[in-house]
Amino acid sequence: MADDAEQTRDYRETVFLPDTPFPMRAGLPKLEPQILEKWAEADLYRAVRKARQDAGAPLFVLHDGPPYANGAIHIGHALNKILKDFVVRSRFALGFDVDYVPGWDCHGLPIEWKIEEQYRAKGRRKDDVPVAEFRAECRAYADKWIGEQMREFQRLGITGDWAHRYATMDYGSEAAIVAEFHKFVASGQIFRGSKPVMWSPVERTALADAEVEYHDHVSPTIWAKFPVQSGDERAKGAAVVIWTTTPWTIPANRAVSYNPAISYGVFEVEAIEQDLPFEPWAAPGDRLIVADKLADEVMKAAKVASFKRVSDVDCDRMVLAHPLAALDDGFGFKVPMLPGEHVTDDAGTGFVHTAPGHGADDYLVWLKSRQLLTELGVDQTIPDTVDPDSAYYPHVPLFPGLKVLETEGKKAGKFGPANGAVMEKLIEAGNLLARGRLEHSYPHSWRSKAPVIFRNTPQWFIRMDAALEDAVHGGKTLRQTALDAIDATAFHPAAGKNRIRTMVEGRPDWLISRQRAWGSPLAMFVDKETGEPLRDEAVNARIVEVIAAEGADAWFTRPAEDFLAGQDASKYEKVEDILDVWFDSGSTHSFVLENQREPGLPTHSPADLYLEGSDQHRGWFQSSLLESSGTRGRAPYKAVLTHGFTLDEKGEKMSKSLGNTIEPQSVIKDSGAEILRLWAGMVDYADDQRIGKTILQTTTDAYRKIRNTLRYMLGALAGFTDAEALPLEDMPPLERFILHRLWELDRDVRAAYEAYAFSDVTRAMIEFCQNELSSLFFDVRRDSLYCDRPDALRRRAARTVMDAAFERLTIWLSPLMPFTTEEAWSTRHPNAGPNTLRIIPETPAAWRNDAEAERWAKVQAVTSVVNGALEIERREKRIGAALEAAPQVAVAEAALAQAFEGLDAAEVFRTSQAELQSGETADEAFRLPEVPGVAVRPFRAEGTKCARCWRVLAEVSAPKFLCVRCDDAVEAWDIGQGAAA
Repeated sequence: MADDAEQTRDYRETVFLPDTPFPMRAGLPKLEPQILEKWAEADLYRAVRKARQDAGAPLFVLHDGPPYANGAIHIGHALNKILKDFVVRSRFALGFDVDYVPGWDCHGLPIEWKIEEQYRAKGRRKDDVPVAEFRAECRAYADKWIGEQMREFQRLGITGDWAHRYATMDYGSEAAIVAEFHKFVASGQIFRGSKPVMWSPVERTALADAEVEYHDHVSPTIWAKFPVQSGDERAKGAAVVIWTTTPWTIPANRAVSYNPAISYGVFEVEAIEQDLPFEPWAAPGDRLIVADKLADEVMKAAKVASFKRVSDVDCDRMVLAHPLAALDDGFGFKVPMLPGEHVTDDAGTGFVHTAPGHGADDYLVWLKSRQLLTELGVDQTIPDTVDPDSAYYPHVPLFPGLKVLETEGKKAGKFGPANGAVMEKLIEAGNLLARGRLEHSYPHSWRSKAPVIFRNTPQWFIRMDAALEDAVHGGKTLRQTALDAIDATAFHPAAGKNRIRTMVEGRPDWLISRQRAWGSPLAMFVDKETGEPLRDEAVNARIVEVIAAEGADAWFTRPAEDFLAGQDASKYEKVEDILDVWFDSGSTHSFVLENQREPGLPTHSPADLYLEGSDQHRGWFQSSLLESSGTRGRAPYKAVLTHGFTLDEKGEKMSKSLGNTIEPQSVIKDSGAEILRLWAGMVDYADDQRIGKTILQTTTDAYRKIRNTLRYMLGALAGFTDAEALPLEDMPPLERFILHRLWELDRDVRAAYEAYAFSDVTRAMIEFCQNELSSLFFDVRRDSLYCDRPDALRRRAARTVMDAAFERLTIWLSPLMPFTTEEAWSTRHPNAGPNTLRIIPETPAAWRNDAEAERWAKVQAVTSVVNGALEIERREKRIGAALEAAPQVAVAEAALAQAFEGLDAAEVFRTSQAELQSGETADEAFRLPEVPGVAVRPFRAEGTKCARCWRVLAEVSAPKFLCVRCDDAVEAWDIGQGAAA
């Protein structure tokens, strides 16, 4: 071995070590804002679009589902916008001209509540505030949060047409929404119906199904008796027993439903349970009618000790008395028994108390039974029982003014006194059989989280099942048009199609009216005599013109005469309800996709893609589908992509009260937006995904691997020019293999981006950087890159391939990691323009080399056995570095041995020397069970250590202590230095 004292020269200056200003530590929190500023100066999004348009690129449209403008963004927002940016940037990289306009949903209750709270804090009621003032406050509040969210989204690196951002509250947007509404009016799809709808007393408005969610709730339950007045003689003196969890609806009862397929009987009470702490309401001799299957359960609830079945009973055409009739003549009407398939004997009594003003099934069975009701002489009017605050109207006997739900103060959203009062009156009337409590799933408002009720109220609907003989529908209903559009749409994942299809198949008519202030109006007039909407193109044009100029506020502040264009205002009712906010956002395609924001800017509709969370199958995806199907006869999208929800590391829902939230702002401050982006690129977004400190640390580790790969290539490529590049035919086997892998990756990356399979790209990039590049190519070629003379073919080949890899990695990764790839690209090509301007380069088909891929799979299998043997030698301290080894490798399998033909085994093994033998070797040799037929004897290398490359070779000797290759390289370096001097 060479003695350091004998070495007369320090050769370090002659070694071509990697040289780059690209730092190992990214410093992303400081670096990213600088890159964002650079992009802003370059007007990056518009620059890329112009470049694509100049090249005649095809247009790709991603339509932004608008987030709600009422607070800082959360991790769900971040995931959604990052995924959209993956789409935008990947399509740019694939050579498309991408149209993406970020937008905001601005109308609706959450903002309205915030403003109401502000007024209450000042001692003012909303009803006392002029509508223009109130709406102006709502508009200002939404505008503030649009600005805040826009800055937060841009900080994530989201690129898009921010200069033309859209908002549903913009005057032009409101005008377009009203114009879309007018199309439904003109085609006859709008109607006013009085039927029970989900009603939020706290919010004082009707709700659509999509605005309702279900939470556990404890309700009072009652078993009430309806005395038989007429019908089957066997039922004389008996009472039909109903069971309900909404006692407050008893005053609205108008019928009892039964199922002809259920067996019912008359049961007589014989004895009551003894030693009870209270007096039961049942008594011996009482005759009760219930389903046979449920008799035991009913009697148990009534504390009946014994009973007998007296007879069968036929419910057909039976008439009952209201259970409160004895207390007030206002309840003295007939209560008919109505047949209904919705009645079951799974629970309760086998009968359904029917209040047609407070239940969907109740309403439908009432309508279906009109002929029977007429024959029985029953008043068919559906009563209005509770007002918008859920208080009984003054005309309701016994209970005027009592509230079902509290709507003011600290008790807002809690159940009021109505349930208790009704039960007390039933006891007084002698018709309460039993009561209890039940925890069950109860409807709540999606926004306020307060309970809702079914309430009969006039509302405006869009018909789902009216056949329309117009150019849009061609005789089909809106439901069928929408279903056909679903079938023509691509869904990612595919299960989304069945999900939305099932919802559309079963949904009722679309309830579109709301009794609130902050929204786009149902800007129409109704004929006071006929109740029909006015269909006048001139009037509608005037309405849209005024709203476009002054905003929707004008509809509420201007008199009717300003819109009626000569019509007699006294004949018409001006509708001042607002539209369902889902109609607002469902109309965005009309004023975003079909609006040419700048002269010459290409547009197309439908959009190529809608991308939102999976909950939007019942929300924006569906409202957009129905709105576009009703006005254009098709969906507003060609494809729909959905992602799941973000949970904590344990798979639990994030909650501030649990302290398990991950705020994107904190991650950006600590680690940078790039880490969030890489996390989004690593997860399977189609399912619910998880995030937390441990997961983010794993993401950071993956980021470092990618960054170090780029950094190494930048350093190793210092000074590389096209003149140094070698053609494919001059490439050694290893370089041919890496080029083959680049060809494979080019194919796979393109396919993955086309399919929105972003994690496939991320995984492939991480594995390529770690396996083929760092662990193989860089490791094998490090010696050549550092120590070969610059014009050596092997070194030139390695740098040529590295240049090709760098060129592709920086654009393949650009959609996922735009900050880091921009930093790497501009470090190497400071004058080449932004990395995002680039298109994925074509990869020559000649790079494909299946034979080399097969060869290197075998070579790496043999190498793994060598590495295993050397690891033991290092652990036992028999060698230090691999360069001190000269392994003897016996390969029994001919195919494995042939794989090394034309290769330098020592170079492949990263050792100074190596010997390959065919056949078996001694039993004490090292083996790996997963690579049979390969045995390694790890001998120490014999010779002297080269002072420059550190390989141990027999050719190294004093006085230079250089191997032949290094001696030649140093001589060339010295000549070059002399020439430079």
